[in-house]
Amino acid sequence: MSIGTKPRIVTLVVALVAALATVVNPAAAATGDGSPTDSNIRYAGRWDTRSPGAYVPGWTGAYAVIAFTGTTVKLRQRGSVDLYAAIDGGGWTTYRNVAGTVNLTPSPLPAGTHTLRVAYRQDAGSYQGDEVFQGVVLDSGARTVAASAPSRILEFVGDSITAGYKTSKEALTAYGWLTGEKLGAAHTQIARPSVCLYPAPDGCVGMRDRYLKTGLATTTPDWDFSRYQVSDVVINLGTNDKGHNVSGAQFQGAYVTLLQRIREKYPNATIHAMETFKKWYVTETKAAVTARTDAGDRKVRYVATEGWLTTADLPDGTHPNDAGNQKIAARLAALLG
Repeated sequence: MSIGTKPRIVTLVVALVAALATVVNPAAAATGDGSPTDSNIRYAGRWDTRSPGAYVPGWTGAYAVIAFTGTTVKLRQRGSVDLYAAIDGGGWTTYRNVAGTVNLTPSPLPAGTHTLRVAYRQDAGSYQGDEVFQGVVLDSGARTVAASAPSRILEFVGDSITAGYKTSKEALTAYGWLTGEKLGAAHTQIARPSVCLYPAPDGCVGMRDRYLKTGLATTTPDWDFSRYQVSDVVINLGTNDKGHNVSGAQFQGAYVTLLQRIREKYPNATIHAMETFKKWYVTETKAAVTARTDAGDRKVRYVATEGWLTTADLPDGTHPNDAGNQKIAARLAALLG
């Protein structure tokens, strides 16, 4: 190789390194532009971020917070989906079966800085929505700014009850979401309908194991718990296990394992094990909590729920309605402080 070719090679190497850095760390280049990788956007809950152009909420109760300048904001959606949006702390607007560029401000906002929150209807049962966040479109010259983040994060683990099934806006009108809002905390619901605690032989998905994943599907990656730490975890599981013939011993063993796993991932969180509203597996739930406290874990609590709800709060006998969820949230907000 001649000496004269070395500067050209060095130049090519430097250019290649710069290109690779851009691909590996797109967030730095995207700050302010409203794309999913924009570091100003705050994501609450578990999001699958493997595709830089399309972030997917893994469980119900995940949401995005976007602070922005300008007077208008539009969402980029891939396929048809039902979603909820709220601007500047106002009420939630429901958008049904929308896709493409979704205009959230048909009437322009006053000039200044605004905050948008976006959440999606969960893909479950007969509903198959395309829960994919592809960023926002802002006015020419407008930018996102860093969204403020509460100092406290709450996590609620459960099944369809925790997911808000049968409520008016599902996750947004479920007790976990309401509790977080009451306390001014960030929050997420690691919950989906029809899940059990124990992975039943008949196919009921077991939260004992699936809790460690980014989403319900086994194909989603393991969740990276270093992304955030929570102050409290509230568990409400067991309602579906009964119908899938899970034995008391199986349930208790699975509960102990789940409590251990949560403690490994959240060393400082207080864990609250709720009594199911059906009063099923009460002895086993208490025993699981006792097993952990006897092992030296002093931040695990059993939460009795007698008297929290009336039959009027459970129209189908199982799922709390909006009023029932509000009652649960009031109890939990007082408990969590």
